[in-house]
Amino acid sequence: MTLHALPDFTHERVTTAVGRRSGLTMAVALHSSALGPGLGGCRMWRYAHWSDGLGDVLRLSAAMTLKNALADIGYGGGKAVIALGPDDELDAERRTAALRDLGDLVEQFDGAYITAEDVGTTEYDMLVVRERTEHVVGLPPEEGGEGEPADGTAHGVYVSIERTLAELDGSAALAGRRIVISGLGQVGGRLARRLAAAGASLAVTDIVASRRALADELGADWIEVDAALTTPADVFVPAGLGGVLTDATIDALPVRAVVGPANNPLAERSGAARLAARGIVYAPDFLVNAGGVIHLALAGRGAPVDEIERRLDGIGDTLDEVYRIARTDGITPLDAAEALAMDRVRGGRVSV
Repeated sequence: MTLHALPDFTHERVTTAVGRRSGLTMAVALHSSALGPGLGGCRMWRYAHWSDGLGDVLRLSAAMTLKNALADIGYGGGKAVIALGPDDELDAERRTAALRDLGDLVEQFDGAYITAEDVGTTEYDMLVVRERTEHVVGLPPEEGGEGEPADGTAHGVYVSIERTLAELDGSAALAGRRIVISGLGQVGGRLARRLAAAGASLAVTDIVASRRALADELGADWIEVDAALTTPADVFVPAGLGGVLTDATIDALPVRAVVGPANNPLAERSGAARLAARGIVYAPDFLVNAGGVIHLALAGRGAPVDEIERRLDGIGDTLDEVYRIARTDGITPLDAAEALAMDRVRGGRVSV
């Protein structure tokens, strides 16, 4: 079996355990608490080997440090993963057991890590986690929680697409722009509705065939999953799992920009330079998809809706700054965003 190489270990604390109820391997990674407790969701996903899940949580938690620093919300970076094996069956009883096991693991961090929903988990799953720890956000509104953060994430990506189009040719107008969306889940579906309402021409796809109904509703073109990386467009929006932008797919990508909510869409970090060499503008994922954590952080503090909306729009302002730094310094937007984020981490600067 060939396993993926683990990323460099730059974390404050990582704990891996086998749940005593579920028997599933899970991990919590606290990457940085320089700006506050690590905030990041729990991904429940199927992996070929548990160590692939460990690699995922290390990469994702490091990205959360960058995301939360640029979002300026007073949190550090952390993440959790519940790793399902290829043959693991997850009925309702075992799912509940796994979520309680996660709660026990989160509790061991004594508030230094705060969990939430992510790929494979929901706001209602967080109610189960709360049975074992108070260090959880994103609960359903009817339970006094902040609710589904996908609206905030979609808002930030929408603004980022507008700002990227303006970076390309001076106009943020979406009418008539061709946009490919790969993934119509909680965020991708919401984003598709916003873009269609603004007059964009959409080509969309998802591994879940039933989501074709949304394409029909919006008058969008439905394409095969593999065609998402070969369909000409102004903007490609990766809105599913990461790692889709390999050297081969980048070399064939017929778009002007990549802006999407998927975490870690670059299979290798060098992909950012490869995109730049082809003249494709890349909006760093950890910046443009930060709307969800902004929503969770501010709603959790009781911020009014208009303040949350202003901060979500501020993602575009930060992206403008990243593009300006990249142009001025002759570096990629990824380099610029990482440098800006790490300056904030080293300085311990937040405005909240």
